[in-house]
Amino acid sequence: MRIGSRTIKTALGTPLAIWMAQLLELDNFASAGIVTILCIQVTRKRSLLSAWHRFAACMLAILYSFIFFEGLMGFTPLAIGVMLLVFIPTTVRLKITPGIITSSVIVLHLYTFGKIDFSIVWNEFLLIVIGIGIALILNIYMPNLERSLEEYQMDVEDCFSSILKEISLYLKEEKYAWAGEELTRTAELLEEAKALAYKQVENRLLKPHHPYYHYFHMRTKQFELLEQMLPLVTRISQYDEYASKIGDLFEDLSGAVHPGNTAVLYLRKLEELRNYFKEEPLPESREEFESRASLYQLLNELEDYLIIKRSFKRSDI
Repeated sequence: MRIGSRTIKTALGTPLAIWMAQLLELDNFASAGIVTILCIQVTRKRSLLSAWHRFAACMLAILYSFIFFEGLMGFTPLAIGVMLLVFIPTTVRLKITPGIITSSVIVLHLYTFGKIDFSIVWNEFLLIVIGIGIALILNIYMPNLERSLEEYQMDVEDCFSSILKEISLYLKEEKYAWAGEELTRTAELLEEAKALAYKQVENRLLKPHHPYYHYFHMRTKQFELLEQMLPLVTRISQYDEYASKIGDLFEDLSGAVHPGNTAVLYLRKLEELRNYFKEEPLPESREEFESRASLYQLLNELEDYLIIKRSFKRSDI
């Protein structure tokens, strides 16, 4: 069983927060550990947002508790219900709803005390600050995901290469059969890779962009085009020199799947192939016409595929 970094930080931070609260002789000291648990998140950005949501909601809860308990309705269960009817919509309006659970604990603390004065508010404030502070300090460290992203990149490129190779063989060999398992594998890899890349983006607070995130987004758009090409390929019934030449282009592309930008070279080859088609005699039969139309549309899709790659900035990958 693998133990993740978030679990380790939770196991370290919770007792540390409780110990600090005990050291300061705070009432309800265990609540500091609860705040730490809630504020430790999978990325730095989420941790900061979680800390802000909980701090803001708790401060608002203290204010509302003073108004309803001390000012309007006293320390009664009915006062808690009425206060929550006002408090929860306010958190929704202020977009701090993740802090509702933590702030509810603070409200119940104040209700249990039976009064609200400076020392009690200071006690709750310190519980919140200790819990949030420990979580933020621990979340400064986040595991580096670069190596995992690089592995995903290589796996995705291997799948792209295989798909392009299979399309090439399908175009050049009349009785060639392909199960298409690489398509499912590629879709899974791209979803996992994008999720991991997004986590890395959220860990870079001062640099909100990450080259791998843009890279996998680019590959996703290319993959959508590859999926659109397959029905065109299966419609081809004439396996002639036209299909073979396009198959050769796909074969060349299958050996050039990498972050480097070679799209300009292949766009030039594609244009040469398109000009070659224009100079050839028109198809004589309906079957030949339909095959030629599918091939020409296939070139259009391939052109879009290459244009997407041309627009990609390699950056640090």
